[in-house]
Amino acid sequence: MDAILEAAARILESEGFDGYTTNAIAKRAGVSIGSLYQYFPNKDAVTAALVMADAMQLHDNVYAAAEATAGQDFRVQLNALIDVVVAHQLDRPALARLIDVEEHRLAADPELEAKHDSVLALIRELLVANRIDLPFDLDVVAKDLFGMVHGMCDFAGDYGETDPDQLKARIRHAVLSYLGVPAS
Repeated sequence: MDAILEAAARILESEGFDGYTTNAIAKRAGVSIGSLYQYFPNKDAVTAALVMADAMQLHDNVYAAAEATAGQDFRVQLNALIDVVVAHQLDRPALARLIDVEEHRLAADPELEAKHDSVLALIRELLVANRIDLPFDLDVVAKDLFGMVHGMCDFAGDYGETDPDQLKARIRHAVLSYLGVPAS
């Protein structure tokens, strides 16, 4: 199954949606079309699995960064989380953009929503633990920050951003400014 998902990812990266067919995926993965259909009933099922795998990887990396910086200064924690998100976006930028498009196109997946909710909970915990004086309700601020970072990364990817340090600096500035937290 991993070979099929990696083949699907590589096709999306190199050919976009035009070359993204179940036959092309099976061929790139080195499996028969019948084998592909044993795991996935159609192309959307492959795509949904790819979206979920991507979300799980990002989720796990975000939590690992949070654990690694637990108890440190808020800015250190924030920087670690931003580093993870930007690295995820810019590691395979074409794939990240297309996965984002497909995530919105496909029906809502409860497991995917659970991953998003888990990250929102982490953001809330980070804000509370650091006693950040919030400009709005905690839930609203957590959603705003999630949307801000996600949107800035997506937009940077859409326009071919290649400088991770610049993107991280802009996101950091936006988040700290929104929260009214000094940069240092």
